Amino acid sequence: MLHLNSSRSISNPSDPDAQLTANNGEYLVNISLGTPPFPIVAIADTGSDIIWTQCRNLAGPKRLFDPKSSSSYRTVSCSSNACNSLQSEGSSCSSDGSVCEYQVSYGDQSHTQGDVAAETLTLESKTGNPVALPKTVIGCGHDNAGTFSPKGSGIVGLGGGPGNGVLSTPLISDPSQPTFYFLQLEAVSVGSKKIAFQGSSIGGSGNIIIDSGTTLTLVPTDFFSQLSDAVETQVTGGTKTSDPEGFFSLCYVPDSSLKLPPVTAHFKGADVVLTSDNIFIQVNDKVVNDKVVCLAFYANDQLSIYGNVAQQNFLIGYDLPKQTLSFKPTDCTNT
Repeated sequence: MLHLNSSRSISNPSDPDAQLTANNGEYLVNISLGTPPFPIVAIADTGSDIIWTQCRNLAGPKRLFDPKSSSSYRTVSCSSNACNSLQSEGSSCSSDGSVCEYQVSYGDQSHTQGDVAAETLTLESKTGNPVALPKTVIGCGHDNAGTFSPKGSGIVGLGGGPGNGVLSTPLISDPSQPTFYFLQLEAVSVGSKKIAFQGSSIGGSGNIIIDSGTTLTLVPTDFFSQLSDAVETQVTGGTKTSDPEGFFSLCYVPDSSLKLPPVTAHFKGADVVLTSDNIFIQVNDKVVNDKVVCLAFYANDQLSIYGNVAQQNFLIGYDLPKQTLSFKPTDCTNT
């Protein structure tokens, strides 16, 4: 029996630990789908991308997953990012145009087709406490045929996927600060003005950490002044105002005429184009009813931090064995 688990040098008790079992030239993996979790056995396949299971119909065997019995099962629309990402899997629309469908054929002439859905996938862990992965994109198969093992009821696709739009930069470790994920930010461009970034240098070549637990992006005072000036110079429309809470230094009352300059974060090997939602944050204004938006950066001469506002609407991938971090632009409101 094999184990599919994390390759981190230091294991976390909540790391998934899915069991793999050899079966007539295939490897079967135990996972669960739905709420409450329904256990299934599927083939672990590094030669395909989609996770799918044979779904139960009215007359189907009880060992199959029944989406009607799961409170977390949601079909995916044809206009969603999830559907678009499955174009290589033959994604299409249902006859009424409401549900994304997939169709996959394998090299041995086996095939599956059905609905694309978002569902909670649950794996076991080293401690025995299940690890739930909500809104995992799966296929709910309704037409499946071929050489599939009768012991299994689907496939866990572990292939690399198309990877369109993914940008990667090195993850840098610092022995004196082992908790943090350091990156190398070389510059930030505001329009055509490129501002070199020095940042924090606490050992190693990393100069900024990426942190989902910090809201704003913290940068040295001199860099912040250059960035703020460049943004203010290139903003058009809107009305400049003060922060009603007295915290931020560059704020506007937005209107339809407000236009923000393009901003790009130049990490080593990855030029990440930011949107207005990454650059400005809405703050509460208790004085007037108008909305106020402020530059989501803050001066800090200690540790530089790439905060979670700058990470909004990006899928952030941490590849610890390869020591890389990846950015993929996405609409997180559209599954």
